[in-house]
Amino acid sequence: QVELRESGGRLVQAGDSLRLSCVASGSTFNTDAVGWFRRAPGKDREFVAAISYRGDNTYYADSVKGRFTVSRDDAKNTAYLQMNSLKPDDTAVYYCAADRVGGRYYLVDPVSYNYWGQGTQLTVSS
Repeated sequence: QVELRESGGRLVQAGDSLRLSCVASGSTFNTDAVGWFRRAPGKDREFVAAISYRGDNTYYADSVKGRFTVSRDDAKNTAYLQMNSLKPDDTAVYYCAADRVGGRYYLVDPVSYNYWGQGTQLTVSS
């Protein structure tokens, strides 16, 4: 079992950069894929980015491709979401999720993940 805790969300200006962290506790993190999802006010939860358990495959939503980078450091049991050129549309609660899943089809689907953090709020002002 894995427990996840996100951090790093805060109020920033459009164009700023920010890095979110997702720290995992539990013995299976290094065999789990990690996904980042977000939920904006009044909208459904949406996929943002994901990284395979080996870190050799990454996937991004079209809306963040080229601006966001997902990475992981298994020695620290931590996954990261580096966000550059932030836009007001990026305002949302960001969640990380982890589970033993593989393949793009599953990594981008929130239903694939059984373990979730509590979320961290990012607000981007214009």
